[in-house]
Amino acid sequence: MQRKTICGHPLWSFMPCLPGWCAVFAFFIQLSCVAGESEPWNQWRGPSRDGLVRGSQWPESINTNQLQLRWRVELGPSYSSPIFWGDRTYTTETLNKKTEVVKCFDLLSGKLLWTQSWEGSVSVPFFAKSNGDWIRSTPSTDGERVYVGGMRDVVVCLEAATGNVLWRYDFVQELKSAVPDFGMVCSPLVEGDSVYVQAGGGVACLDRLTGKLRWRALQDGGGMNGSAFSSPVMAEILGHRQILVQGREKLSGLHPDDGTVLWSQPVEAFRGMNILTPIVYRDQLFTSTYGGKTTLYQLVKDQDRWAVSNRWSLKAQGYMSSPVIIGDVAYHHLKSERFTAIHLKTGAELWTTQEGFGKYMSEVAQNDRILALDQRGWLYLIRANPEKYDLIEKRRLTESETWAHLAVGDHLILVRELKALVAYDWK
Repeated sequence: MQRKTICGHPLWSFMPCLPGWCAVFAFFIQLSCVAGESEPWNQWRGPSRDGLVRGSQWPESINTNQLQLRWRVELGPSYSSPIFWGDRTYTTETLNKKTEVVKCFDLLSGKLLWTQSWEGSVSVPFFAKSNGDWIRSTPSTDGERVYVGGMRDVVVCLEAATGNVLWRYDFVQELKSAVPDFGMVCSPLVEGDSVYVQAGGGVACLDRLTGKLRWRALQDGGGMNGSAFSSPVMAEILGHRQILVQGREKLSGLHPDDGTVLWSQPVEAFRGMNILTPIVYRDQLFTSTYGGKTTLYQLVKDQDRWAVSNRWSLKAQGYMSSPVIIGDVAYHHLKSERFTAIHLKTGAELWTTQEGFGKYMSEVAQNDRILALDQRGWLYLIRANPEKYDLIEKRRLTESETWAHLAVGDHLILVRELKALVAYDWK
């Protein structure tokens, strides 16, 4: 006999409720239905930084019957993606072109729980002015603390419950490095007792609890060429854990304990536009650059020596969008604003759309389906099909630009419009 449940909770567990407690239980049931069953979306591109979602099966549609507005709050501009853990979500904004703000909201209601701020503006170069001077780095959280990258190359650690500042590391002040011309773009990576960040004109490891600098690597002085656009990833390749970092000119693997450079590979790009987050595929690395190529690199280890070779390359160019990998296929938004599928074993371009999708697209995938939001505010539900572009549905969510990455949980989608945070129920 099948056991009856409410959002996965056994029905019998609610039978003894006294009337006065029913409303309390109903609240927690509702919260569980919104977010409690899913992994926390605690950092850039989700729990494993690859855009892949676990948890309960997605609904079949994104029409207005199944994807409905829960709440919306107006904010100052930001490119940071929202994150959530438990019943709280965190986002950033820049106010009056000089103040960076972190806000915590109740995930169920959108109620503001706390605010923290500091002065931290950067005026980006003239050719990037259309992309704004506001905060870019996506925060990370371990449930107890929130780690935020500010434009002037600072990492601020906040108490998740209150927003109180626990520590702050200012790379420009401490290391005398240059302020990055485009601001800090990299999103902090929290692993174990460390916080890894591409800042200070290189890569740095900070103590998670104290903010003390543990090590630095790949130092290049910062400034125009040192402003990393990508974010680090923890990966296991050929049985060895390492931090993958894509700088402006090269892709590297670092030992997480001391920053030792295990291997490094130059990556071609126009003006160092190595932007997307590198993706691991079977001990190989996928990347794609503006002004360069789409490439799969093969790693080999012989005793203590690492070697990198080019498995294959395509002329197709990436830009700011990071792909998702499903099976042996990468589904990728290109500089040309088109969407393509690439077979990773062979490097074959399986198909490329004629339709354009805006300058940027964030992708999240579960099983054989992809949820994608482009910069114009269009949301797409796509079936991952190696044979053709297989659109299930599309829907215009907003007239606003949406440069931030989607955050997705069970029955929940968070969208950071340029000047608002919006929560949708997806049931």
